Amino acid sequence: MRSWQGDGIWFGADYNPEQWPESTWVEDVELMRRAGVDLVSVGIFSWALLEPAPGRFEFGWLDRSLDLLHAGGIGVDLATATASPPPWLAHRHPETLPRRADGAILWPGGRQAYCPSSPVFRERSLALVEAVATRYADHPAVVMWHVSNELGCHNVHCYCDVSAEAFRGWLRDRYGDLDALNDAWGTAFWSQRYHDWAEVVPPRTAPTFANPTQQLDFLRFSSDEQRAQLRAERAVLERLTRQPITTNFMIGTGIKYLDYHSWAADVDVVANDHYLTAADPQPQVNLALAADHTRGVAGGAPWLLMEHSTSAVNWQPRNVAKTPGQLRRNSLAHVARGADGVLFFQWRASRAGAEKFHSALVPHAGPETKVFREVCRLGADLKAIAEVRGSRVDADVAILFDYEAWWGAELDSHPSVDVTYTDRLAALHGALWRAGVTADVVHPSTDLSAYKLVLAPTLYLVRDADAAALRAYVEAGGTALVTYFSGIVDEHDHVRLGGYPGAFRELLGIRTEEFFPLRAGERVRLDDGATADVWTEWLHPEGAEVLAAYADGPLPGVPALTRHRVGAGAAWYAGTRLDDAATDRLVARLLAESGARPPVAAPTGVEVVRRRRDDRSWLFVVNHTDGEVRLPVTGTELLGGASCDGGLVVPPGEVAVVREEVRCSPSNGRAPSWT
Repeated sequence: MRSWQGDGIWFGADYNPEQWPESTWVEDVELMRRAGVDLVSVGIFSWALLEPAPGRFEFGWLDRSLDLLHAGGIGVDLATATASPPPWLAHRHPETLPRRADGAILWPGGRQAYCPSSPVFRERSLALVEAVATRYADHPAVVMWHVSNELGCHNVHCYCDVSAEAFRGWLRDRYGDLDALNDAWGTAFWSQRYHDWAEVVPPRTAPTFANPTQQLDFLRFSSDEQRAQLRAERAVLERLTRQPITTNFMIGTGIKYLDYHSWAADVDVVANDHYLTAADPQPQVNLALAADHTRGVAGGAPWLLMEHSTSAVNWQPRNVAKTPGQLRRNSLAHVARGADGVLFFQWRASRAGAEKFHSALVPHAGPETKVFREVCRLGADLKAIAEVRGSRVDADVAILFDYEAWWGAELDSHPSVDVTYTDRLAALHGALWRAGVTADVVHPSTDLSAYKLVLAPTLYLVRDADAAALRAYVEAGGTALVTYFSGIVDEHDHVRLGGYPGAFRELLGIRTEEFFPLRAGERVRLDDGATADVWTEWLHPEGAEVLAAYADGPLPGVPALTRHRVGAGAAWYAGTRLDDAATDRLVARLLAESGARPPVAAPTGVEVVRRRRDDRSWLFVVNHTDGEVRLPVTGTELLGGASCDGGLVVPPGEVAVVREEVRCSPSNGRAPSWT
């Protein structure tokens, strides 16, 4: 892997000089220096300007822009510019345009109007990468390469004939022959057996439910096709350049159909784009989940926040501005959870186009604004905490996450449309956040041995090896929680017979004979005082201890929450959708049993995360509340430079970063033991 880190924490934004007259560029660089910006992403949507006609390249404007940035001491994350093809490509090659499942063509006029499987798009895009990389491989401004942009954001699925042929090729590689395909897809059902590869098509719009394994495989194929574009562009860059290579993932912003766990090996640094949901009353909790998941994709290593917003975005129904101080809290919360770079979309707010009302570092009103003043303060903050670069986040808890389980859990014709994959993920992570405990969100194949507690929410689809790994973790002394609708099917979406929850039945010491999903709005009570909704099931203990049972509803007296001793550990099962208060109580019991704990006890709403490197540690405290908080922390507060001796005071809405005086020594390769 190529090294990507600088001397501190990168700070900057997407920069689109092509949108502005060159007379503005000098002011841009002056303002960047004033704000402390040291990295900008350039050229992301500039294909139509760089190659105005096939094979005719015009680099003059980009030459001048990069030269100016370098003279100002600004590093460049140079894009391959393939993120959206120019109009001439669709005009000359309409076969490159993507189609929806109903056959409708998606036309140019927005962005990403191309079929991911198109050989013409691949050929033309790689020719552009070759030209850009050849010209700028040794330009002193370029410190990083940026493949495309948000691959698959708008065109992850294409159902055209070109995609159909590519899908058949992918299936041949996966299954080898039609007999294996028919077995995996269960084509004995509904007279679907295939006798010729030419009969196999993507899951286009059908009279009723399409074959679920066909759907699942098409989702896998589609993610792999987007990944193939990343890998093809990377191969060109690796041949011609020496700088690190990345692309921006979209973890935590509702992007469902790209398996980023499998993509991580293809970049030198995992980079992520994250935007708050304006309708969310506590967006800082979703931010934490996204950052913890990004860190999990990165294998615990530091990562790069490639995009977030200084204030409002443009693409939600109601685009709410950030309140004073929120920009700073959001940015430093990402750093607390492992980001070694903080970048935004974009540097200067656009005058025209679909994103003209998206916030930027320099708003339409100019630099004499709340936003730009906060940007300058953040730049100073990041320089003050530069020493945390390269450190890792401490986490006692792992939450298992699998994109394929997400895709499978939300296929059609299931017991309840109200069961969604990310619901329990967010609920359990939110309970940990309120308890002040940091979690890594990791793939089920991750080594779990260093964690004190493992949570498996709605892991509907699970492979045998991953189920066995969770059992081994518990047997060795770990504590685990599995929630309802987990372990139900194998990788082919075939039900595991013998009773639910299938792959986890023996680990949990239970057997469910039938699901009893609840009607919309229906609630049940448990005999421990909790309430629940959405889901119940007819569960029989087979060695597990019953901790709570239903007091009413369709299954009075039937167990709802169990615990099973396995080896030196324990496996818990939540067979219903507990309310928030009950989820908090359950997580508190799991934390107490496992020994997982917060870095420092703090009131709810005060985010405390520890990063460490070797025997040095830094404590981040983000106060999201309206009240002052005092914590028993000793060390040097880097943002203000003051020492604190067991009494760190953080005003409402403020952030503190403390270099702790107490040294730590790793006890197990992940979590520290404190001395």
